Amino acid sequence: MKNLLHIVIILILTVLTQIGGLVYLIALLLIKKSVNQRRLKGICVFVFLYLLVTFLIVPFVAPIFGRERIKETEFVQAHSFFFKLANRNYVKSELNNAIEEIAKGFEKQNAGIKIVYLDANFPFIDQFPLLPHLSHNDGKKIDISLIYENPNGKLTNKKPSTSGYGVYEDPKPSEYDQVSVCQSKGNWQYDFPKYLTFGRINKDIKFSERGTRNLINLIVKQPEIGKLFIEPHLKTRLNLTNNKIRFHGCRAVRHDDHIHLQLK
Repeated sequence: MKNLLHIVIILILTVLTQIGGLVYLIALLLIKKSVNQRRLKGICVFVFLYLLVTFLIVPFVAPIFGRERIKETEFVQAHSFFFKLANRNYVKSELNNAIEEIAKGFEKQNAGIKIVYLDANFPFIDQFPLLPHLSHNDGKKIDISLIYENPNGKLTNKKPSTSGYGVYEDPKPSEYDQVSVCQSKGNWQYDFPKYLTFGRINKDIKFSERGTRNLINLIVKQPEIGKLFIEPHLKTRLNLTNNKIRFHGCRAVRHDDHIHLQLK
């Protein structure tokens, strides 16, 4: 039963962080069965090794696989520490540079407002899945948050969910409802991220049409960017016409809680 539990933990850590399962296995091998308080010492060893590998080793090895850690600056930040702790913040250098240019341009037009990123890619191995995403497996993709504003209409860096996902800007009655269309075709997962918010926060903020339109227009002007996914009703509402802006398909999840962009 203990071996089964260890296998489950290894699988979960691998799915969430890519390297966590291997680090957990190494920690198990380092702690002898005869050691007193083996479980507590094993946890301490795992935490130490995981932090060491994640923050001091992986960033130097990832470039061998053509990826690098997202550069956090005064213009770019992760929505939460989880994305960095779980090694979900790696991209190809071309995407890193594009993000930086977009963020600089956006902050220049909207003082103090940052690009807030969510899931990107793991540091190693093409086609290694970054669940629950279908395509974040080659260093070319990243999700970034929509832009929101305070009740007075001023843009803010605050976001409406703890995870960064799952709080939607639903279609209005007069807008095309792609969500219902996909669900009617049996794509039950399309709406699933609403269960992954891990709590709603900042309930006083609202979706900023002006800010999000501004951000998307800056994104599609970047020559390195090949595609941008956002829900069809938002594309129409924001009057977005660039042919880089696409519908992601019903097999994915809805994109009215974040923006997905990727290299050519």
